[in-house]
Amino acid sequence: MVSSPLSEAVAVVLGTRPEILKLAGVIRGLGDRARVVYTGQHYDEAMAGGVFRAMRLAPPDVRLTDIGGAVRGRQIGDMISALSDLFTAEPPAAVVVQGDTNTTSAGAQAAHYHGVPVVHVEAGLRSRDREMPEEINRQVVGVLADAHCAPTTVAAANLRAEGVPESRIHLTGNTIVEAVAESMPGPAECAALLRRHGVRADQYVLATVHRPENTDDPARLERILTELGGLGLPVLFPMHPRTRGCIARHGLAERLAALRAIEPIDHPSFLGLASRARLLVSDSGGVQEECTVLKKPLIVVRNSTERPEAVEAGFATLLRPGPAIGELARRLIADASLAARLAALPSPYGDGRAGERITALTLALADARGRAVSAGRTSGSPGLPVPPDAVAATAAGEPRTTQRLPGGRPCTSPV
Repeated sequence: MVSSPLSEAVAVVLGTRPEILKLAGVIRGLGDRARVVYTGQHYDEAMAGGVFRAMRLAPPDVRLTDIGGAVRGRQIGDMISALSDLFTAEPPAAVVVQGDTNTTSAGAQAAHYHGVPVVHVEAGLRSRDREMPEEINRQVVGVLADAHCAPTTVAAANLRAEGVPESRIHLTGNTIVEAVAESMPGPAECAALLRRHGVRADQYVLATVHRPENTDDPARLERILTELGGLGLPVLFPMHPRTRGCIARHGLAERLAALRAIEPIDHPSFLGLASRARLLVSDSGGVQEECTVLKKPLIVVRNSTERPEAVEAGFATLLRPGPAIGELARRLIADASLAARLAALPSPYGDGRAGERITALTLALADARGRAVSAGRTSGSPGLPVPPDAVAATAAGEPRTTQRLPGGRPCTSPV
């Protein structure tokens, strides 16, 4: 990838497993023009390192060092400093960031400070919860991005409401659709996964918990673990490193006795297990998207969500920790017609061509930047020539959505 002239290179800045998964198609689409910069925000090999191989990607062109594991403010500051040095030495034509991580915020800021246009993939998600670090990251990047790749009409509407010019908002769909299709193991591999973990299809629950709002509060974490342990079905519980540490620190290890706690698993294994589970329980943003592709019911254990689409479409329910988790889970497990109903619902995240649209937008923006530099214009947004198929077309089959549930209750508020 480094063979591309630097004036034409597109820096793809990523640092976590979800970013790698969701940008893999864009990286491949950019070809030799992609310059992948890995910040190391997910510093555990099981959490991120193997994903490059699993997604058929070459190792990153640049790896930042001494980043992972630092507290949030220090981590973002260190990333901005390192990226600024990189962009000074080797200025890219554009920078692509994805989602709402510390890496996303740092990549957008470093690019902006160097006058490099920013493409934000998965733009426009809003939880309106300022206690979530990710919400702050989303809003920071929302101010800085030159091209906002909105996954749904809800996200696009959020950007319009914040005053983002229409010319910068591009309804692309969500790359999670193609990521799931690419990563999903075949039937034989799924059967082997179930044997390995001692469960039967449709007879277990798959649960993940990792967000600070759940893991940093001992009482809240205990309520979640207690409810999961009383569901009457085996509960597979892949443990994020932060979750394992918090359980030990809070003295909650005995609550794991009723669960089948396992080490973190790679994305294909997670999808294979999720696709055969009776029910999903998670605080993950990615799982909220994946459940709509897998057609699985999900209980979202959070105070709020930036992804109301899964709730509104009928795949997910938002709940705060407490007895309501167990009550709803048992109802969903007992609902014999639920699987058939969900199988008939479309995913709100598009047609699986989001990566193509984002790649076209990015190349158009990078080329416009190159022309501006050649003409001696290097300040401000270079202006984006819009490929009609990349922007004007909504992802095929994507339903229009709103942000309210029946009765007027906002999707972003828990039941």
